[in-house]
Amino acid sequence: MQKDTKNKGLTSSERRRFLKLSAGCGITAAMVALSKNALGSDEIASQVARKETERKAAAEHHMILGTAYAPGVSRSYPIMQLDFKENIQNASLGKIYVQLAHSGKVGASGALARKVQKATVQAGQCSISNFAPFVPEVDLINIPYWCSENQTFVNLVTSDTWKNEIHPKIEARGFKPLWYPCIDPRTLAMGKGVKEKITTPDQMRGIKFRIPNSKMLQRTYHLLHANPILVEWVNAAVAIRTGHVDALDPALGALYVFGFKHLLSQITFADIVQDAQIYFCNLEWFNRLPQPLRASIDFASEMTMRQNHAKVPAARAHAEMQMTAAGIKLHRLSPDEKAQWRQKIGAQLAVWDDVKKQLAGSLAQFDKFKEAADTTVNYYVPER
Repeated sequence: MQKDTKNKGLTSSERRRFLKLSAGCGITAAMVALSKNALGSDEIASQVARKETERKAAAEHHMILGTAYAPGVSRSYPIMQLDFKENIQNASLGKIYVQLAHSGKVGASGALARKVQKATVQAGQCSISNFAPFVPEVDLINIPYWCSENQTFVNLVTSDTWKNEIHPKIEARGFKPLWYPCIDPRTLAMGKGVKEKITTPDQMRGIKFRIPNSKMLQRTYHLLHANPILVEWVNAAVAIRTGHVDALDPALGALYVFGFKHLLSQITFADIVQDAQIYFCNLEWFNRLPQPLRASIDFASEMTMRQNHAKVPAARAHAEMQMTAAGIKLHRLSPDEKAQWRQKIGAQLAVWDDVKKQLAGSLAQFDKFKEAADTTVNYYVPER
């Protein structure tokens, strides 16, 4: 049977079953069937759909979970949306049904966060960079080279210091933080127009660099003498295809799953900051739930975060294979080369002292965050 290349490898019959389930039982049921490889026959697909419909009908509470990501992307970008849905439903003993709104169907980035804040959507996920306009303090993560590695990022966001200092500020803006996916550090991804191999900070001069809505990343690329340009994520591919920007910086997996493999010439792993993400829900909605269900969401968040940590190496390997096969050159810096970047823009520089005071409260408090990032306690996530 021929594969339908427009639908990510589904056969024409599988695609018909997916569309039929979407129309009759909802997109979430179709996604679950897809994730369970249940589209091979009408009977199996219908069984999965019936089970999903039964779970929805039996639940006492419904939770819309919005993400920007399509079904199946965790193979290359471990955002774990289907796992999180399943874990919440199971941990709550079926009392909470999670309806996935994938691929930006209820918004993405800041637009999605705004809907969660207003409780028109119960829960969502976006990058820390796009969450920063709502809670500026989280933008601390985007100061270069202090929590950019996977382990230091995980150490930080699971630490008591972060939870005690930053989570109350998140809650004051109407959000309940749930968990922080670890993906990998951001990259330096160059469009087709950039031919020179980028390995030193001086080579960034004049490059038109797409940035998300993060003041720290804007300052970072100014320090590199690049030209940072704010472009919403939904417009990023068009911006690099048309030459409006020369480069952008998502993690490798994000570049692959959002279709950049034919738009780039090279990717440099400079590891400047983590491509940090966060799942969150509306705080008022969460607090109205019975205490056992609140505890079940917290437990599901913990389970999914640990699954995410274990998934990172496999997801990275798949994305690397796919991008290399597309002809994109991947550059990893030597220790001496990376030292040049740290010396140019690293968190140790006095140029960051004002924002450390503003976002952390004081230089001494920032040092406590740094100590937390450097302390591994109960979580482990592999680096490259």
